[in-house]
Amino acid sequence: MVLLGSTGSIGVNTLIIAKRYNIAIETLVAGNNIDLLNEQIAEHHPKTVVIANEADRAKVNHTDVRAGSKAILEAIEESKSETVVNALVGYVGLAPTLKATSLGKKVALANKESLVVAGEFIDMSLITPIDSEHFGLWYLMNDRPFSKLYITASGGAFREWEIAKMKNANFADALKHPNWSMGDKITIDSATMTNKLFELLEAKWLFDTTDIDALIEKKSMVHALAEFKDGSTTAHFAGVDMKLPIAFALRGEVTEPILPPTDLLTMGSIEFLPIEERRYPIWQIKEHILGNPHLGVVVNAANEEAIEAFKREQCSFFGMSEMVLDAYKKFENFKADTIDEIIAIDKEVRAYVKK
Repeated sequence: MVLLGSTGSIGVNTLIIAKRYNIAIETLVAGNNIDLLNEQIAEHHPKTVVIANEADRAKVNHTDVRAGSKAILEAIEESKSETVVNALVGYVGLAPTLKATSLGKKVALANKESLVVAGEFIDMSLITPIDSEHFGLWYLMNDRPFSKLYITASGGAFREWEIAKMKNANFADALKHPNWSMGDKITIDSATMTNKLFELLEAKWLFDTTDIDALIEKKSMVHALAEFKDGSTTAHFAGVDMKLPIAFALRGEVTEPILPPTDLLTMGSIEFLPIEERRYPIWQIKEHILGNPHLGVVVNAANEEAIEAFKREQCSFFGMSEMVLDAYKKFENFKADTIDEIIAIDKEVRAYVKK
């Protein structure tokens, strides 16, 4: 397989699963963590390696090292692998998804932004999500007629904070996720609930429905629920570990233990809570964007720029949501007919938010 984002948490867990099932690694794509990349090269012996920066090329212990986003696309095109695992973070992951699917390759997708930005232009039959929520939904549905789907949210770093205190929260505060160890962007998105908005959009494309919502479940033990037309509701319980969805994405079917069973007595009580707009302002566009999923490109571009502004202390924590909502209103009449128009509006929204 081709693995994009090998040194992130999804990438590391993917390599654990690949080793377990003797899946050969044709290409590793990584960013700036060259030390970990070199360890992965020594263990998995990829034919090709792609890194983010040309300046790091000499540090990589491999004979075929390439650099830059164009090199990722070339590596996918040259590869003989039928599967591409896309664990890149952000908009940069879109082009590799489009390239892989255009070649008929299967994409095990952890890059949310691909579907958020351009879901209508991607062949869903080639996509398998590496995401605990969407994996949980798929696991539960089993082709039965459902009336509504639910995914869960942890609530993020500030779920217990007083709202007045949240106004003064800084970037480091927002990275202190109570349940998960993730990269900076997704952890910030968890704090604003943008991550969950994106997952609703993903679910819309993956399962062809807008009958979907999200709830807060603080222990992150219930990942998804399916409400069926017969009146019953089932829940997917699993530990806080991404190896299970990764294993299914790579193998199709798994019949042996990947995680230890959930200990229901140790887990204790489970509580579901609503997502409140005053704590998570981005949630006010939930219904509108589910009805207009093509606007995902606007939210994604604005959000990525807003996170950078927050990181540079150019806006407050709530200021990020204000910037995204402002851009959403500004570009609400946009509708792309081609990928080129997606690329163009992405640039326009980013310029607007920066200004």
